[in-house]
Amino acid sequence: MTSLAAVHGVLPPHRYPQDKITEAFAELVGVGPDRVELLRRIHANARVDSRSLALPLEQYRELTDFSAANDAWITVAEDLAVQAIEGALAQAGLAADEIDVLFSTTVTGLAVPSLDARIARRLGLRPDIKRVPLFGLGCVAGAAGIARMHDYLKGWPDQVGVLLSVELCSLTVQRDDTSMANLVGSGLFGDGAAAVVAVGYQRAAREGTAGPRVVATRSALYPDTQGVMGWDIGATGFRIVLTSEVPDLVHRHLGDDVRALLADHGLTTDDVAAWVSHPGGPKVIEAIESELGVGPEALELTWRSLAEIGNLSSSSVLHVLRDTLRDRPPSPGSTGVLMAMGPGFCAELVLLEW
Repeated sequence: MTSLAAVHGVLPPHRYPQDKITEAFAELVGVGPDRVELLRRIHANARVDSRSLALPLEQYRELTDFSAANDAWITVAEDLAVQAIEGALAQAGLAADEIDVLFSTTVTGLAVPSLDARIARRLGLRPDIKRVPLFGLGCVAGAAGIARMHDYLKGWPDQVGVLLSVELCSLTVQRDDTSMANLVGSGLFGDGAAAVVAVGYQRAAREGTAGPRVVATRSALYPDTQGVMGWDIGATGFRIVLTSEVPDLVHRHLGDDVRALLADHGLTTDDVAAWVSHPGGPKVIEAIESELGVGPEALELTWRSLAEIGNLSSSSVLHVLRDTLRDRPPSPGSTGVLMAMGPGFCAELVLLEW
């Protein structure tokens, strides 16, 4: 089994309370007086208390086109990526030149060469490192990245892998979009990054690597749901697509998928000691609780992450995993489920063992 040796999350330094972001967004996007109160209610209902942003609030008015926003994304993303990976490596007691494969994921900016290539020299990565950039998975990519890294390390059990997630959602802001999707998204999504160091089972056994082990994974792609969430990408950049169907899809599919994964290993939801869930938003978290038959305490760290930093897209579930390992580590032999949903519409589940 793949061992998750370390998880490190980082945030940009520009942190603001939700109400200050609300007022700045209303001014930037041009929300009229007749809709400002609606915007305030939407942002309050997101249950986000504060968020960290890639730039100081006053600089967002300078992002007059997609090129300027994407240039800012590259600059900030490189710095956060290096911080995340260096922090995770330090926790794991490994050096950058010990990384054999680097998976990187984002859905909030574009870079060619990809972000992993841009930071290779700064980190001191080997010239023969395998790079696997992932784009387009969105919120599900934190869980999917761990699953795909596990797939790789099953074939190369003596190697070290790193998953990097960088999401700067605020840099996708659309000045002329006062749609309900943009109003909701502007109150929910924040900026951040995270890195996970994973070790194949042969190396983990030889070196006594600590951390939860990946037992199995499960992927689910739901038919006829492509329009539920994602981006419309055009001349002005990333315009959010976000419908109210997400909680319904949780009710329709997620519970069955989780129970099927557990049943494959002779387990039920009662056997799960740690639920590590992406914080999609209040209605999504409530739907997950309902389908799993658990109370708010089971997803307390997910609720806390949403309140403290917002939804970081693919980085969020990795921050929740970090918080679980740091604040509420399960006892040895315990079972955990890490899960996220995202564009497609899809879900990715990871069965963990401590």
